Amino acid sequence: MRRYMEFILGKVSQVAQRISPQEADAFIELLIKAPRVYLIGAGRSGLVARAFGMRLVHLRKKVFIVGETITPALRRADVLVAVSGSGKTTWVVETARAARQLGGRVAALTWDRNSQLAQLAELVVLVPSEALPRQVAGYTTRELMGIPPPPLGSLFEISTLVFFEACVLELMSRLGIAEEEMRRIHANL
Repeated sequence: MRRYMEFILGKVSQVAQRISPQEADAFIELLIKAPRVYLIGAGRSGLVARAFGMRLVHLRKKVFIVGETITPALRRADVLVAVSGSGKTTWVVETARAARQLGGRVAALTWDRNSQLAQLAELVVLVPSEALPRQVAGYTTRELMGIPPPPLGSLFEISTLVFFEACVLELMSRLGIAEEEMRRIHANL
């Protein structure tokens, strides 16, 4: 197990070294200025997006998860953070398209700068962790067919989670929010 864990950590470290500091900084600035932040992703990417959303709440940001029944309408200048390794996940791409049409700002986290999602985004944070080519495109189709992801298919999600946690630390610093204040906002029910 330790050998596998070290292998995965090594891969994540390689990805982290290749994330653009300029893209990361622009992402942080976009979040700081956002009146409200919406997050979307499917499958494991969705779980990572939700985890980041929770951390943003702890940082006093107004945050909503796309698809939840209590999510209000997106307004002009709100930010949609769209997470999709391939940048082709239909639900994520179409939501990004709708957000742009509504005057929202879109930040995409993907491994493919030329993907549909990246083309729709105002800001792309490239997480260079492309998995092995998949026989069947589309998350939902693969899930319905019972086709598992290729080995290390979760490298994108793990790397994105680590990137998001680094963003939390940077936001804490820039916003002057201490961990104790975040703890007071943490869920207690």
